[in-house]
Amino acid sequence: MKRSSFSRLALTALALPAFASAQTNNPSAVERFAKPSDALVAAENLAWQRTPLPVPDGIVLEVSGILPVAGQRLLVTTRRGEVWWIDGAYDADPKPRYTLFAQGLHEPLGIIAAPKGGYYVAQRQELTRLVDTDNDGRADIFETVAKFPISGSYHEYAFGPVLAPNGNLRVTLNVAFGGATQAPVPWRGWMVEITPDGQLTPIASGLRSPAGFVVSSQGAWFTTDNQGEWVGSGKITHIESGDFIGHPAGLAWSKLPGSTVKLRPENISDFEQPMHVVAKNLPGLKAPAVWLPHTVLGISNSAIIEDVTGGKFGPFAGQFFVGDQGQSKLMRVSLEKVDGVWQGAAYAFREGFESGTLRMAFGENAVMFVGETARGWGSVGPKQQGIERVTWTGRTPLEIKTVTAQPDGFLLTFTVPVERATAENPASYSVAGFTYNYHTAYGAAPIDRLACPVRKIIVAPDGLSARLAVVCLREGYIHEIKAAGVRAATGGAAVLHPTAYYTLNRIPAGDRIIPITPNAAELCIAVVSAAASAHTAKHPAKQPNDWPN
Repeated sequence: MKRSSFSRLALTALALPAFASAQTNNPSAVERFAKPSDALVAAENLAWQRTPLPVPDGIVLEVSGILPVAGQRLLVTTRRGEVWWIDGAYDADPKPRYTLFAQGLHEPLGIIAAPKGGYYVAQRQELTRLVDTDNDGRADIFETVAKFPISGSYHEYAFGPVLAPNGNLRVTLNVAFGGATQAPVPWRGWMVEITPDGQLTPIASGLRSPAGFVVSSQGAWFTTDNQGEWVGSGKITHIESGDFIGHPAGLAWSKLPGSTVKLRPENISDFEQPMHVVAKNLPGLKAPAVWLPHTVLGISNSAIIEDVTGGKFGPFAGQFFVGDQGQSKLMRVSLEKVDGVWQGAAYAFREGFESGTLRMAFGENAVMFVGETARGWGSVGPKQQGIERVTWTGRTPLEIKTVTAQPDGFLLTFTVPVERATAENPASYSVAGFTYNYHTAYGAAPIDRLACPVRKIIVAPDGLSARLAVVCLREGYIHEIKAAGVRAATGGAAVLHPTAYYTLNRIPAGDRIIPITPNAAELCIAVVSAAASAHTAKHPAKQPNDWPN
């Protein structure tokens, strides 16, 4: 779809300093490690029940990878370098049994089945294939598939692997931290693809801490990334070969043979402009498909998985779930493609986990398993490690199911019919746009925050959707959409998670439900600072009692 000429004119007008002057907001009062309310966690649990799995004393289950295996078994990697079989994880009253499969690995952060037998894990220094050749339940072959250069920085994590549709494997390589350079060795800050015989091809650069990535059922690759230097807030980015995602450290190696990225370090400066603005003038730089506002939708985003359960896990089939290690919670994301560009909305989903949520996987009967760890990183959840399962109870609360972009606003669909009187009332909603600067500093405060007044609402006859026409839409901006006043048609319940954050990379063409307003920019209203905050000090974490001197 093509954008209308008005979209371009309106965006130019809205960029006028008189109406959209940047304001650097102070960090909000939202504490990075604030405990969620008991009432919210209880309400979430009525629909998606959390069940912690007991872990025996003596096993430090800092879960870093989860592979559901046929027969209701799990194979789990830990940050301590172990791999465990777990039986009984699906039982109604779980008393799981743990059997050691392998040990001595170097902080593996993922595990998948190998098509030719055995299992692939990504360690810090290599992609490894584990095989149990004599079927005694223990790995007896540790085959190096490919080596990853490392310098010894504690921050040089290797995430994955993920099996590509072509049969190859992809891994993302974290940048180093605290040294003269954050990419002291090749391919730090890159996504790479590896053939089963070990040939490595660099795919994309600009990653900082890409703890989770996925290839969708449509064949599209998406990765999460963590707030930090050059990364204003957590984000999800669509990755294609040759992309530069924004963190310049890895560009030190874009000159090497085989590099798919054309940008060089000298192309990057401390822009102090929104990323989507810089991307217009810097070919190769790709802005996020979805921003995850810092402190609101996480502080250290982790795994991303697609709901391929066909509705057995609830009404969000085809959407994505994203973990957050620091805030011990899960978010969900709905995506759409407009003008060939991915964009979409992020929503809160589940809080209250016992430790930091690092890995998720769907097992049999649409059960989601969540692997947890906090050691060295800190988390809202008070425990240092663990594993939990999440099951849909069959109850469907009132939620914003999806937000999709319209030529003059947004279409909100709901999980259950809404009460017409509240859904048609403009006072039930608020919409505001903001963004982040792209710069070398660690994190960024929300800037250019303006309200987008709601001008018209059309509620569908079945009560399952409401189209909001607003003014002050801006391409490239995050739009905070609240439906706090909407109530369910039956029972009058409020929306469980009433706020969505839509990243509007492209405004679609099509029919409008309000006319073009020549003075649209004058209708934009400056508002108070965003709930999302800028970078805050690292959480002070005590040394675990089980660590030696």
